[in-house]
Amino acid sequence: MNTLKYLLLFLTVSGYAQLQNTGILNEPPDISKDFSDLRNTYFLADDLTSFDPSTGKGTVRYIRNNFTTRQAFNNTLMRLVPVPANEFPTTEYSVAPEHPFSIEFTSTRTVRIRMTSGPQFRKPEESLMLVEGTAPVDTKSWKYAKTTLGHEYRSEFGRILITEKPWHVYIYDEDGKLLTQTIHTDDLKNTYTPVTPFSYVRRASDYSRSMDAAFSLSPGEKIFGCGESFQEFNKRGQKVILWTDDANGVQNETMYKPVPFYLSSRGYGVFMHHSTPITCDFGKYFSSVNSMMIGDDELDLFVFIGEPKDILDEYTNLTGKAPMPPLWSFGFWMSRITYFSEADGQKVASNLRKNKIPADVIHFDTGWFGVDWRCDYQFPTDRFPDAPKMITDFKKQGFEICLWQLPYFTPQNTLFDELVSEGLVVKDAKGNIPYEDAVMDLSNPQTVTWYQGKIAGLLREGVGAIKVDFGEAAPANGLYHSGRTGFYEHNLYPLRYNKAVADITKEVTGYPFIWARSAWAGSQRYPVHWGGDAATSNGAMAATLRGGLSFGLSGFSFWSHDIGGFVTTTPEDLYRRWTPFGMLTSHVRSHGEPPTEPWEYGEDFMNSFRLADNMRYELMPYIYTQAKHSSENGLPMVRALFVEYPNDPGSWLIDDQYLFGSDILVAPLMENGTSREVYLPPGVWIDYQTGKQYSGGWHTLEVGDIPVVMLVKDGTILPHAKLAQTTKEIDWVNLELRVFSTNGKASGLLYTPEADAIGELMLTKVGEDYKLTIDPFKNKIKYNIKKSAL
Repeated sequence: MNTLKYLLLFLTVSGYAQLQNTGILNEPPDISKDFSDLRNTYFLADDLTSFDPSTGKGTVRYIRNNFTTRQAFNNTLMRLVPVPANEFPTTEYSVAPEHPFSIEFTSTRTVRIRMTSGPQFRKPEESLMLVEGTAPVDTKSWKYAKTTLGHEYRSEFGRILITEKPWHVYIYDEDGKLLTQTIHTDDLKNTYTPVTPFSYVRRASDYSRSMDAAFSLSPGEKIFGCGESFQEFNKRGQKVILWTDDANGVQNETMYKPVPFYLSSRGYGVFMHHSTPITCDFGKYFSSVNSMMIGDDELDLFVFIGEPKDILDEYTNLTGKAPMPPLWSFGFWMSRITYFSEADGQKVASNLRKNKIPADVIHFDTGWFGVDWRCDYQFPTDRFPDAPKMITDFKKQGFEICLWQLPYFTPQNTLFDELVSEGLVVKDAKGNIPYEDAVMDLSNPQTVTWYQGKIAGLLREGVGAIKVDFGEAAPANGLYHSGRTGFYEHNLYPLRYNKAVADITKEVTGYPFIWARSAWAGSQRYPVHWGGDAATSNGAMAATLRGGLSFGLSGFSFWSHDIGGFVTTTPEDLYRRWTPFGMLTSHVRSHGEPPTEPWEYGEDFMNSFRLADNMRYELMPYIYTQAKHSSENGLPMVRALFVEYPNDPGSWLIDDQYLFGSDILVAPLMENGTSREVYLPPGVWIDYQTGKQYSGGWHTLEVGDIPVVMLVKDGTILPHAKLAQTTKEIDWVNLELRVFSTNGKASGLLYTPEADAIGELMLTKVGEDYKLTIDPFKNKIKYNIKKSAL
């Protein structure tokens, strides 16, 4: 009955979702509307009125403008025109205000631009988005010179030029190529289109202010990142709203995990260091202008110069790199919505082992409480008679347990009154709560302590991980303990949420590992995140990959998704094709509308599933090594082709393939069939399943026994382990080195749970065999060298 009741409830709920542009609760706010409102006043950055090169600080004058209209040939036209002040008394307010501007450097590749639109009385605070709370200052790498053009700073990787009148900031690479520049009114004289240059707006409705950082876009320039964005991979020509939202799927424009960071194909990246709503118009309105409309009344931008790997490394140096997750987390996770009891879990565990489906985690979703969805952090004894013993029994079988929870508390939850009475929740303007549910105020240290106490109790019982679900609906109109409104706190909420659970998990278990849905800049420090509630369709599979690629280009090394989709029972053919895609992702979980267990689809499907799962467990030394390398360098394990091949124009166009780590190219089957078109970057590529060789360019390739196209870069060593049913049983002392090489030489990285650091192995062909010429693990590991079938 329990299962039937849950399914009926879920099917009822799943029929509803938030429709955008309707003005309903928690709809992402598009602040771009404020920058075309005829009622508002616009202050356009005009000239540099003072500047101290030794500190990089100065002031910029702003010219006030309003939009005016004109009727011409049955069209109402508009443009910005200078206007006098409208304040009284006229002696008290500036017609053309001057506000602070500063330029700083945090490394040889990173410049920081800060501006304000008015006085800042709130004292500076440490930033939760920055790994050290504040950004470092590099006072030595950039050399200043006064030139006829203005103020110039140079490092070995770039040049910054600041002109005085008109005020511009030009950003160049080390070869002198202009990467981007600020947009001044003078740059727009050659167009009739009413484009707003670098400026700030003062709203007539409440006199609040927001910045518009307008920069140039070049012909052919492409934009990537912005978090787990499911829309077109290249953001050029799109308007992207950065506001955490329960996206209710993976095929719309909203995001569970927006990140205010992007990188450009032109050789730079930008981090918008803000938590307010942000709307980025990447040339959608006007193709040559990138308008970063920041809800904040001040501006804080970090600009990174270099190729994609350089940019990601610099950005994650600033906001934090993902720590290495525990080994067991890289195994297969078995889940559905939902297992309700110990008996359910034990049945699944037994079937996994009986059917030899390698697995490491069993996840209990929304049904492990006394009342489904009513999160009280307690196992009900009628369904879990002895939870600690149960967890111990699972561990003996090689399984860790993951538990679902969320940060919202319904009025009937036994914890509701305590949270409200102790003042641990977000409040409204009257001091009540904004919604019927109580939302934990995670800006309050007392709330975090209370919450971590609940999570710690479960972890001490032996729970391996907590599913950090939801977190996207922090009240936008709420008042928070931090002293700020939801306008500033909403986007920070997922970061606070991720941190609270990861910190207590590390304290109890030794590793800061979670399974989270929502995120913001800095959340990569608390892995791992999964892709949300995908539909069970080909389109959702393709959108899931686009989201993962974009997420990886936003500083996140580790990412997963629900194999086969989430919303309805997965069609067998889709599940079969999605499985290897999931197995070739940093973390892998089957989850969603039941059935999800492979044996429920019949023996033929289960054999196919097992084959892909076995491949993952045999590849675990490669996966674990690439995870470590990605963790140390801020790289994604699900990697866009251009990250490794930035000088190949074709690699910048691909959004339905990826590199799994540095050496394996994966092209999932997005539709039924046995082949697909695949683009290969320059060089020779060797089919993992057949050993056939292919050169760079377009090919129509057949899948192998595992329904995926999977190729290995020429000259690669892929370390493999003997098949085990759990990562706890992997033999790391005896490894197989599979050689994929056409030129007699091969190399590959290796990292093991006992290793101090990543080592590089090198092989050279001697006669018909390969001999190990470099082995940093001298005599600690025994290798069986095997050539790929050429």
